[in-house]
Parts: sequence; structure tokens; C-alpha cells
Amino acid sequence: MTPEFYDRAIARIRRLIAAIGLVGAAVAGAKSGLRSGSGFALGALLSYLSFHMIQGVAGGIGLAPARRTGVYAALFLMRYALLGAAVYVMVKYLEVSPMALLAGLFASAAAVLAEILYELAFSK
Repeated sequence: MTPEFYDRAIARIRRLIAAIGLVGAAVAGAKSGLRSGSGFALGALLSYLSFHMIQGVAGGIGLAPARRTGVYAALFLMRYALLGAAVYVMVKYLEVSPMALLAGLFASAAAVLAEILYELAFSK
């Protein structure tokens, strides 16, 4: 597989996360109100940022000397602390729906699964 293949796949995953976030927020907002819609949208935004951070760490590990790999591992673990703090603030102070926020956090997983299905269906 070429680097162009991976670049196209990452671009599709990013677009899918955005599309899932927008559609999910609209559906949640129409069905359960503004707090659910905004919760899903914020969860999808966090999911997008998390995907971006994972991509950066994974790319950095392959290019980094062995002594810097520990730094990337620490950043990878710190991502969970940052996401947890962001979720806490959003639920506590913005009063968004926690279940909608949690559902939005799965946008990147859904996008990756959709990309896998796309590749299985349209691979040459």
C-alpha cells in the first residue's frame, strides 16, 4: 500500500467524522432537543480531535528515534486525561446530555468502520 492510499483513507475518515457529527447532531437535536444535539456535536468534535491526536502520535512513533518514543507514549496517555476533563466540563457546566456526548465520541469509530467497509467494497 502506498502513502497516497493512506492519505486518501485518512481524508475520507476525517470527512466521515464531520458528516456523522453533523447528521447525528441534527437527528439528536430534532428528537431530544438542543442539549442532546449540542452534546452529540461536542462529542463528535472531541472524537475528531482525538483521532487527529492519535494520527499525530502514530506518525511520530514511526519517525522518532527510540529515545523519543516514551514522549509519544506519554502524550498518548495524556490524551485520555484531556478528553476526560473536557467531557466533565461539558456535562457539568454546559449541561449537555451525557448520553448524547458519549454517542458523539463514537463518531471516529463509526467513521473508521465505514472506511473499512468502503475499502472492502471498492478495493481493486
